[in-house]
Amino acid sequence: MSLIKGETGEWEVVIGLEVHAQVSSNAKLFSGAATAFGAEPNAQVSFVDAAMPGMLPVINDYCVEQAVRTGLGLNAQINLRSVFDRKNYFYADLPAGYQISQYQQPIVGTGTIVLDMPDGSTREVGVTRLHLEMDAGKSLHDQDPRLTYVDLNRAGVALMEIVSEPDMRTSEEAGLYLKKLRSIVRYLGTCDGNMDEGSMRADVNVSVRKPGGELGTRCEIKNVNSMRFVQQAIEYEARRQIEVIEGGGAINQETRLFDSKQGTTRSMRSKEHAHDYRYFPDPDLLPLELDPAWVDNIRASLPELPDPKKARFMKEYGLSSYDAGVLVAEKDTGAYYEAVAKGRDAKLASNWVTGELFGRLNKAGTALADSPVSAAAVGELVDLIADNTISGRIAKDVFDAMFETGKGARAIVEEKGLKQITDTGAIETAIDQVIAANADKAEQVKAGKDALLGWFVGQVMKATGGKANPAKVNELLRAKLKG
Repeated sequence: MSLIKGETGEWEVVIGLEVHAQVSSNAKLFSGAATAFGAEPNAQVSFVDAAMPGMLPVINDYCVEQAVRTGLGLNAQINLRSVFDRKNYFYADLPAGYQISQYQQPIVGTGTIVLDMPDGSTREVGVTRLHLEMDAGKSLHDQDPRLTYVDLNRAGVALMEIVSEPDMRTSEEAGLYLKKLRSIVRYLGTCDGNMDEGSMRADVNVSVRKPGGELGTRCEIKNVNSMRFVQQAIEYEARRQIEVIEGGGAINQETRLFDSKQGTTRSMRSKEHAHDYRYFPDPDLLPLELDPAWVDNIRASLPELPDPKKARFMKEYGLSSYDAGVLVAEKDTGAYYEAVAKGRDAKLASNWVTGELFGRLNKAGTALADSPVSAAAVGELVDLIADNTISGRIAKDVFDAMFETGKGARAIVEEKGLKQITDTGAIETAIDQVIAANADKAEQVKAGKDALLGWFVGQVMKATGGKANPAKVNELLRAKLKG
């Protein structure tokens, strides 16, 4: 547990997240309107979304299935009976004056998310609930100096609100929680997790207290749309609350906004309580009754999720917790690695995927799906290293050429004449030439200055253009200089 030091001693930060994840569905929760990102304003709005008189909501059963699938992926309780409620409040982009949501009887109950800590350990964060609700529209304040424009394309889009327990204590843990949650929903195919497009957003609840003391008054920071911003918002807000309390003030329960340019939070409005929304069951929607056999069929169709896959990678491939965690963070990354590792040195395959490949992709700003180097091509490169056709150092040059040209490893090695020199006679010739040119240093090695052996290895490798087998160079140099 990480504590923050203030003027009056140490403080503990208590963090909970409410994540709004847009359901991957071609239609909205209660209408057939489309949900594609980037459409022209108000181009995807049905009469139901616009709250025209007499229009009735009809539940999209695929969205229900996606919510159940997500709940199962969170090892959560699936409630066979749930109720849709009206949550009443007025916003210009909420035409009906209420949001259809769930309150006391959500579709998914308590669950767990396992965080992969940087030191290889894990810790659990509880999930309180997952409920389905419709999104509101969007108010645009930057289109006109005097007017606010309203885009209802998002109105009625299906959201899963996933509420955590207040189990996190640092901004880093909050970032890891979001990362794992996004990984799970992407594996399941229930949300694309694109925070920059608004399909995953977080409301961040922050309070501070003396270690082990009573929970403090929390503030909620609304609609934070990146993991980095979530962490920045937590760090600023925790410091702000500590300064207020130590200055003799009191924390007001309120909703705040995060200013990403300033790195600060600012007050938006006093925090509403449940009774302020006047929840009541929606009279146009019957309670949702789920068939246990239908839920079991969804459970049977779940893919291998990140945590079981990580455990399997550690067991089958002998990978460390950290390496396995990196490789299973995204579904396509795990599949790519397994294609490289099949029948090969699993650790060597991991090093090339997580090191060279990921490094080059990050530098180029390229997604794995668009990589110019296929899994088969990396596998071919690993084979060439394993059978001593090329050295590890030459392999880096080969990989650079693969990334830039899209050619295979063998073709590049043949084309550039990069095969490793394993012929003992050729290596001995190079060694003799280096020793003859540096007789004084050779005498120092013979006299016991072993540190210079590494220098001689480097000189021989340089003389052979990096093609000599390093192990053979070491062996022959020791024989000649150390007897």
